[in-house]
Amino acid sequence: MTEKVTELLKKKNLDAILISDGYNMRYLSGFGGATGYLYISADQKVLMTDSRYTTQAKQEALKFAVAEVSTEKGYRELITECIRKDQAKTIGFEDQQMICADFKKISSPTKDEATWMELGEEVNLLRCIKTEEELEKVAKAEAIGDQAFQKILGDIKPGVTELTIAAKLDYYMRELGAEGNSFDTIVASGLHSAMPHAVPTAKKLEKGDFITMDFGCRYDGYCSDMTRTVVLGEASSKQKEIYGIVLKAQMAALEQICAGKTGSEVDQVARGLIAEAGYGEYFGHGLGHSVGLFIHEEPRLSPKCHSVLQKNMTMTVEPGIYIPEFGGVRIEDLVVITEKGCRNLAHSPKELIEL
Repeated sequence: MTEKVTELLKKKNLDAILISDGYNMRYLSGFGGATGYLYISADQKVLMTDSRYTTQAKQEALKFAVAEVSTEKGYRELITECIRKDQAKTIGFEDQQMICADFKKISSPTKDEATWMELGEEVNLLRCIKTEEELEKVAKAEAIGDQAFQKILGDIKPGVTELTIAAKLDYYMRELGAEGNSFDTIVASGLHSAMPHAVPTAKKLEKGDFITMDFGCRYDGYCSDMTRTVVLGEASSKQKEIYGIVLKAQMAALEQICAGKTGSEVDQVARGLIAEAGYGEYFGHGLGHSVGLFIHEEPRLSPKCHSVLQKNMTMTVEPGIYIPEFGGVRIEDLVVITEKGCRNLAHSPKELIEL
């Protein structure tokens, strides 16, 4: 992946780049530890971390020299050494990931020798188009989610709490091979389902509840994301209507999404159908986002995202309708963009399930 950084160095006329974001560190070096920096130039590739991660870094970041911080030589000193060894004059840094205090600390020794350039989202954008290996890992994570959903259906009964369902989903994903969650599991029942990012509570499931479950896991660092909404007992005519509109909107967006479309164009397909049905004010979030090492990556499917979708990007497609004092529905799949459409990685049923 470091060849992408070499291209970025040329594009921005930089001598070196300092990487501080953990997801970008893993993407570029293979190192999955929680602390450190990458320094990359034409002549040096250095991973700096502390003694808790040194062994791991040497095992995972095979193309990088590993430098360990100590009480005598901290990150500031190690970074300064790299810069002076290169005689670097322009250094790019991740201004949107690094806090001001850290930047002042590491850049102060070289402020009269070099210019530090803000890179914004430039490094994050290197992760937009996935390799085949990355797609296999995302697909495996999504498959684990599919299996966990099938298992959880047997646990959804009156009297069981949202917290219990969330905990069991987490357990099933781990049992099936996940290394952890890609975000905190959402289980929202009844009136709570009208909150898109509700936090599971001790509320007990009741007959007639919408139950929205939004969950995902990590497999070898890569995330999955899926949402399904079911009804406990027999659905009312209103519930069936709302669910049908959301499903129609999602299916229409899935039919239209492909390389060459913008995020806003795909978003409008689903948003327009929901608005035509009279529920436009109840769909307040974007239609989707990319998924990879981090759960919310670029680009997005939203009214404000005009980025052009490209082959091998991964995107969620997740329309919803959320009506206060009634409840809500969200249906979400994770897809891989292809030249003429998409490949859906989620295989759980989407017809309304009444339990």
